[in-house]
Amino acid sequence: MNESDSPPCPARVVRVESPDGWMATGWDEVRRVLSDPVFSRALAVGRTPGAHRRETFLIDMDPPAHQRIRRLAVPAFTHRRARALTPRVDGLARDLVAAMAAAGPPADLVRDLSLPLPITVIGELLGVPPQDRDRFQGWSDAFLSSTAFTREEIETAHAHLDGYLSELIARRRVEPSDDLLSELVRARDENGGLTEPELLDLGVGLLVAGYETTANQLTTIVHTLLTRRDLWDRLVASPALLPTAVDELMRCVPLGSDRGMPRVAVRDVELGGVLVRAGETVYASRPLANKDATVFDDPERIVLDRPDNPHLAFGHGIHHCLGAHLARLELRAALGALTARLPEARIAVPETDLQWKTGLSVRGLHALPLTWEDDTR
Repeated sequence: MNESDSPPCPARVVRVESPDGWMATGWDEVRRVLSDPVFSRALAVGRTPGAHRRETFLIDMDPPAHQRIRRLAVPAFTHRRARALTPRVDGLARDLVAAMAAAGPPADLVRDLSLPLPITVIGELLGVPPQDRDRFQGWSDAFLSSTAFTREEIETAHAHLDGYLSELIARRRVEPSDDLLSELVRARDENGGLTEPELLDLGVGLLVAGYETTANQLTTIVHTLLTRRDLWDRLVASPALLPTAVDELMRCVPLGSDRGMPRVAVRDVELGGVLVRAGETVYASRPLANKDATVFDDPERIVLDRPDNPHLAFGHGIHHCLGAHLARLELRAALGALTARLPEARIAVPETDLQWKTGLSVRGLHALPLTWEDDTR
């Protein structure tokens, strides 16, 4: 084939239907939008449909305020801290799966594992009393709403969670502990590292992001594996693949929509061969970037032992997921416990009976019923 006969290279930055909108789809371009300060996250928040704007949410801030707040939480989410938490998380995952097995089929993965595992872990890390942890699911769903909840419902959820965290912060001022929330309270009161609204919103953001995203990701990953039985069976036979498998599944099984969280160009800038004007919105599609054939060999195929995997599922740049190490740990622990204890697990209902969440910024199932051969009955 002559060079002139080669198929055209697909556009890596394309127009989208929203006013003044662009979508970056190539890996290099998405990575730049996520990291280059010419693309402002703070300016874009008010343009997100259904968004509840709060000036002090870490995920919606630009430098330098973003770095000032983020560095206070980073020590709790380092790779070293994740290694230290490994025995606890592994044990918790094994206990939850053991309880599923003891109760016998059918089980609901969401109710029995996907939610309680990350809720318990982030609750212990932040210092949320165990009896309070089940209260957050409805509130956090509203936080992640795009169209699933009304403005009034979102406002009510924010008020409930703000009120609860404010009470917990007040308790930590009187009775400090060794949890992260106590550390953040000390940073606020002793060092002036946070304003009171920043302290509250950081706690809210860590609590919601610390379990809701992992819970949905775990459920969709298990659904993918059980509908691609060859992949599940390979993990059952080769548990040593779990570290690379988790990253590959994160690459291939998107957590959110193609558009993700938009940015706004603060000046005219060239991106992927197009001119983005100052004030225009740019979306960074991590799911599409993670299928970029110039970066990933055979990008549409799930390769559980893929050796080089610079996926962008956890983002990039200053907004790279703070809890990435913890999320990997929880996913590895959960998948390891499931494949070891319930290797014959399968989805208990037809695919058409599964109900996917709608109107939220994350993908997920309301329930994932599982069954298996129960040798104890």
